[in-house]
Amino acid sequence: MAEIDVEHELLRLEAELRKLEAEYNMFFAGALPRPPWETRSRVDALIKRFDRSYIQSYMDRFRFNTLQARFATFTDLWDRGLRAREEGRPGPFARKPAPTKAPAAPSDRIVHVTTFADPKKELDKVHDLYDRLMDARREVGEDVVPFHKFVDLVTQQVNQLRKVGSPEVAFRVAVKDGKVSLTARALKGIKKTEG
Repeated sequence: MAEIDVEHELLRLEAELRKLEAEYNMFFAGALPRPPWETRSRVDALIKRFDRSYIQSYMDRFRFNTLQARFATFTDLWDRGLRAREEGRPGPFARKPAPTKAPAAPSDRIVHVTTFADPKKELDKVHDLYDRLMDARREVGEDVVPFHKFVDLVTQQVNQLRKVGSPEVAFRVAVKDGKVSLTARALKGIKKTEG
């Protein structure tokens, strides 16, 4: 691929991935009758074509690797949602029925705590943390956050705290005064204990 061609194709891949994400969101919201298989096949073909070709520029290669990882994360999430729907159980896209009365203020509590050394290699833990955080947000009436934004936030926090020498980062989901918070803190010098 020529340099200009790579840039153009990366922009096309980004646009197709955004379109695919929007179509899946519409499908899981009930606005589309079936999953967007055609768009997904197109994005998959672009990813495979890039994966087989040599990308000379480090910046373009990094950009492609980021898009490829994002597609893989989305694909896993969408497949889990489809499997849950087929099995008749609530999945990552399940909507809870709107409350008929104003919910009582939930008590202050810690909902979930987990640690990460590398979120990209610990996707099950990332999904679990996301599910717990979104459940807590729904419980207090807050909006849910798209999964890809959540993954970006967790990865950014882990990378920042690892730069200051922390091999692991602890994340805590808590409810206080009727609001949900997600906090990250370095585990520098703290030995992890199993309990």
